[in-house]
Amino acid sequence: MFFRPEEGHGLPHNPFNALIVPRPIAWISTRGSAGIDNLAPYSFFSGAAYVPPQVMFASTGTKEDRDGTKDTLANIRESGVFCVNLVEEAATDAMNASSQTLPAGISEFDHAGLTRTACETIPCARLEGAPASMECKLVDIHKSRGASNYVVIGEVTGIHLRDDCMVNGQFDATRFNPLARMGYREYSVVREVFELSRPDD
Repeated sequence: MFFRPEEGHGLPHNPFNALIVPRPIAWISTRGSAGIDNLAPYSFFSGAAYVPPQVMFASTGTKEDRDGTKDTLANIRESGVFCVNLVEEAATDAMNASSQTLPAGISEFDHAGLTRTACETIPCARLEGAPASMECKLVDIHKSRGASNYVVIGEVTGIHLRDDCMVNGQFDATRFNPLARMGYREYSVVREVFELSRPDD
């Protein structure tokens, strides 16, 4: 099968998201100028650089009570900071609850019954008990093609690692089983890992 996206795919559902799998989920916490702590999952997410450490995520779509964007991006524009919290399998239901479209004045922390705690390097809340959290200072917001599509890049200024996820000096993903986004409404969980040396190692 071959299709040109601008001409349509002719399938019951768009297969695009199912091609970029598995995708890690950035559970991004932000704080707006009114002091409301927002928490929302984003699966268009990755690392962007080692030195200085940087992450990137994409925001698509809009909310009626935001001017052409969503709460997360609007808050980052106001504050210049955000925090990326990793999602473990045990938090699947809470992560899903936090994805609900809510009025800007309602915190997803409260809606999903989650506990927040203060970040160390930025004026923002992070998810208490997350396997890891990366505090980020905004580097750039890039407007990409299409309505309401933006790529956000942040420099990591502080990293929290949960103690039980550290094994022999390394961060061990099998201790919390990361949740990953697949295509359509599908998710996956990382339960097994293996090592592979590069030819130049």
